[in-house]
Amino acid sequence: MAKKASKKVAKKAAKKVAKKAAKKVVKKAAKKVAKKAVKKAAKRKPNAAFMAALTPSATLAAVIGNKAIPRTEIIKKIWDYIKKNKLQDSKNKRMINADEKLLVLFAGKKQVSMFDLAKIVSKHVK
Repeated sequence: MAKKASKKVAKKAAKKVAKKAAKKVVKKAAKKVAKKAVKKAAKRKPNAAFMAALTPSATLAAVIGNKAIPRTEIIKKIWDYIKKNKLQDSKNKRMINADEKLLVLFAGKKQVSMFDLAKIVSKHVK
């Protein structure tokens, strides 16, 4: 009977040691993951080319204004104009329907894909 009791005590002690070891391993892994996340976040720097102010052409200025702003802001303002005037196609959300101002900007096309916006903007900035 004494042997059974000592075996039970030994098993409980082994379980406790195993739990502590498992907790240490989990903590180490969590620390490594946290360090990697901090390193990745610290490495990212914005590209200066995105922040360079560009002057819009007269046709683009009719939509977004004639102030020199970065390319990212130009795209945002175009999307604001599109959403404000409800020019996004209702069936295919990737397509943009042109009104009078955008018809000139889109070189006469009545409908343009949202993926073509960057190409169109690059033709109308200096």
